[in-house]
Amino acid sequence: MKFSAVLPLIAALGAVPASGFTVVSPFTRSINSSRSANGVTALSMSSEEQPEQRKSRLGGNQRAPTIKELSVIDDMITKLMVAKPYELPTAVSQAIRVVSSPRFFMRIAERADITEDDVEKEQLANLAENLVTTIEAVMSTTEEKMDDRAMLVEKVVKAAAEPDSGEFLVPLSVERVDAMRAIMKKMDPVDQDEGFLSTIDAWMNKSHLDGLDGMVGILQKVLQMYAGNAIVRARVELQANVGAAVAGENQSKADEVVAEQQEAGSQPAAELMDSLLLMDTDEWDVNMKQKFAENDTSQKALTREIQRTMEAVVLGLESGSMAQRVQAEYLKELLTRTEQQ
Repeated sequence: MKFSAVLPLIAALGAVPASGFTVVSPFTRSINSSRSANGVTALSMSSEEQPEQRKSRLGGNQRAPTIKELSVIDDMITKLMVAKPYELPTAVSQAIRVVSSPRFFMRIAERADITEDDVEKEQLANLAENLVTTIEAVMSTTEEKMDDRAMLVEKVVKAAAEPDSGEFLVPLSVERVDAMRAIMKKMDPVDQDEGFLSTIDAWMNKSHLDGLDGMVGILQKVLQMYAGNAIVRARVELQANVGAAVAGENQSKADEVVAEQQEAGSQPAAELMDSLLLMDTDEWDVNMKQKFAENDTSQKALTREIQRTMEAVVLGLESGSMAQRVQAEYLKELLTRTEQQ
């Protein structure tokens, strides 16, 4: 499938603002806008979709939130309610899409009506008032940052275009995927923040509404590369922290930790997982089957390694943030594919 005029297309996509309490999925099954039980919107590649399904992508605030979404919102409200005023800007900027949504303010009002505690009522009222001014301040700086992030996303997407014609040929060739990965590797991890993910979200929304299924797939490749790289960095940092902790223990404790890792067979599984995180997701199944067949590691050991990473890495991210949701879904897909081998 071809997409011509890469520069006008990127310019048009870049003009689309992010909106609503939704998050894109790095994996798809059909290009409809269905929502899973955890409230994550998943775009998929099927050409047959119902009109009402297409509406659900941008109509996230028009439906009742799921139990999990309410739990995330309530956790954030409780955290912000007791936060110091000077802590609000950082907390808000880390989860701006959730905090700035109408649903978030509606939930604050609902909790204020429900509670019989006068102190809590006052805290909720103060939170709503403080959030308005904080969001205005954060958004003023976010707009400038979003422009910078749009340029970064544009660089990655441009790398997916054929160098001679400037066209997008979908599915992407290995060379184009490698070119995208090279751009992502050069990018400062600090720049791959909520603004970066929000830009991808906006571009995917626009591509979806315009029927550019292939562009949605390209942007999902960007999300997959982001998630894999971010999780690898987090795993390295986690291992360094564990190593430092073990170094502070006596030798018997260090030997105990090493023995536990060897018994679990975690080293080969960890190496396999690291390699999977840094390769194209289309190659996952072939590589896992090969490693399992060669008895380098087992399906059970890899499953444990993925689950440990979910617990240690994803739960440490800001609750409700796009980073947490994208990385969680990425690992969930890897776990599912592992269990299917």
